[in-house]
Amino acid sequence: MKASVKKKIWVPILAVALLVTASSFKSDFFEIAKQIEIFTTLFKELNMNYVDETNPGELMDSAIKNMLDELDPYTRFLNEQDVEAYKINNSGEYSGIGALVRSYESKLVIVEPYKGYAADKAGLKAGDEIIKIGETTVADFDDNASELLKGANNTSVEVTFVRQGQTKTATITREGVEVDAVPFYDMIDAKTGYIVLSRFNEKASSQTKSAIQDLKGRGAERLVLDLRGNPGGLLSEAINVTNLFVPKGQLIVTTKSKVKKFNQEYRTRNQPEDENIPLVVLVDGKSASASEIVSGGLQDLDRAVIIGARSFGKGLVQRPLKLTYGTQLKVTISRYYTPSGRCIQALDYWHRDAEGKAVRNTDFKEYTTKNGRKVWDGGGVMPDVAIKSLKTNTLIDALQDNNVVFDFATNYFYDHSFAKVDDFAFSDADYNAFKKYVQEQNFTFQTKTEELLEQSINADDSLLGAEVQEKYKDLLLAVNRGKISALDSYKNEIKKLLQDEIITRYFYREGLYQYFLAHDDAILTAKELLADNSKYASILK
Repeated sequence: MKASVKKKIWVPILAVALLVTASSFKSDFFEIAKQIEIFTTLFKELNMNYVDETNPGELMDSAIKNMLDELDPYTRFLNEQDVEAYKINNSGEYSGIGALVRSYESKLVIVEPYKGYAADKAGLKAGDEIIKIGETTVADFDDNASELLKGANNTSVEVTFVRQGQTKTATITREGVEVDAVPFYDMIDAKTGYIVLSRFNEKASSQTKSAIQDLKGRGAERLVLDLRGNPGGLLSEAINVTNLFVPKGQLIVTTKSKVKKFNQEYRTRNQPEDENIPLVVLVDGKSASASEIVSGGLQDLDRAVIIGARSFGKGLVQRPLKLTYGTQLKVTISRYYTPSGRCIQALDYWHRDAEGKAVRNTDFKEYTTKNGRKVWDGGGVMPDVAIKSLKTNTLIDALQDNNVVFDFATNYFYDHSFAKVDDFAFSDADYNAFKKYVQEQNFTFQTKTEELLEQSINADDSLLGAEVQEKYKDLLLAVNRGKISALDSYKNEIKKLLQDEIITRYFYREGLYQYFLAHDDAILTAKELLADNSKYASILK
């Protein structure tokens, strides 16, 4: 009798639930169809009736991009060229000139020529401004002109560029370029190996594994894995790299989404390369995504000591979805969670401030590692041991974003010479020259304090008299003076950026890593920690 009553109660409840779900789905579907119909008719009428000729392709491209800007910076529309670039980035192989290039409206700037590749062999240097490719002027090219530098192996392209005010030309013969996930590894000392993992493409885990094996063959009994500046990449490779140090079957990442099929647990599938070797992982503010999966996972499992500065804080997962005509939508499908259950996403793109900027998370929840150590969510991976010279702030970010460090390094390269990396030294006189250069460039940036003060000054508030307004202006002048003196306050942090940029000009990326082995604060700290077994163990406990 009781079973019959329960059945009578549950059947209508289930029916109502299904009806509500179906109704909700139908409502969502209707709303989507409605908005698509509105947009289609608007687009048609606009192109047919606008007073001047329109370009439907450009209008649609702009509409799509502006729509996606309302979401997060990782959800992007990929045209056919973008799709190809996405594949190249993941595979680590392409055909071109072999250089990192930054695009501007009127020029392309060589950021870094790769040692031994076509651009390097043709004599191009960091800081060279390409203004013409073949017969095409970069300023007149509507799309990304850097695509013109790519092409089939053994084809040539002539470039016109400006170097230190002089216009030059060079003929570059394109060739196959292999972008290594592990561009460098070596021994720090007789027992400590060092591996740089710069990206998570398809080669990441295999090249890291090979480096471990080689270093152990050379006597390595402990390891430093450098993920600084690594922007991430393939989720699968992040799992595989972590798997090199932890047992098979270990949970590394959980993804959660509103779409059920994207809710997954990712566990290690292979036997580890070495689950006992003492390990330090280096991170900084540019270590993101897959780098944070590895560093956060190893931290949560108490498998490695994390040294450096707080990582970027990207806890979102993207997947490319195929569209028509060879295009794709790279869309954020889920958030990921480390083994302790934390999501390290730092910015909330779905709640923005008055200026439309994503709000930074300030409410951190506490979690515990396998051994019971405290860790927190919402702000990247916090290091177990912080390195002051790796920390960043508004000033340091502005110096980089405005290319002040880059441009000074370009000028420095042509004014100084060094035979080998061990001869390099950046003196106090050099730093004073940099400070003078900053002032000559009329470099400006706005601090949060300035922003608030200016809002107060410009506010239409009858309660603020002329005297108060003047005091606000005095405060602004004081803040400006403080920004100049901040070049001295953050000398060590800025000096490191300058040294890294300058050394790369002379001795390429390989020379920079070689210099790190004897001079880098984070590596020296890691070396000292790994040599002290009790101190290393005490951090993980």
